[in-house]
Amino acid sequence: MEDQRPMPFVGTDLVQISAFAEQLERPGSTFENVFSARELRTARTKPSRAEHLAGRWAVKEAFIKAWSQSMYGSPPPIARDAVDFAEIETVPDRWNRIAVVVRGEVARAVGTHRVQASISHDGDYALAVVNFWPGP
Repeated sequence: MEDQRPMPFVGTDLVQISAFAEQLERPGSTFENVFSARELRTARTKPSRAEHLAGRWAVKEAFIKAWSQSMYGSPPPIARDAVDFAEIETVPDRWNRIAVVVRGEVARAVGTHRVQASISHDGDYALAVVNFWPGP
């Protein structure tokens, strides 16, 4: 029997943790604004805050790529420089498995969807892969 389920749109992102940490620590930087209050609270409990947030940043970027690919040939509903990245939130469960939750203007633009995400860290890099299915 042939599988009739649609294939997801896939986004990936790779972040160099050391460069990301420098950007976070730069005097006057507002880069932390791309994270939700919950993401920042969770990061404070981790041994390496920068490594943890680099993975979350990779998820946000991978989400945008997968969502954007799902609209191939159509203009984006939100200009890239107008996206509030804090509205794309990586939420852990009690076993540190993650889900991506969208809120606000991003949620209104994305509409009904399903998403899966995975983060991996190796040395000085954080990698995220996001699978995105538009619709119910």
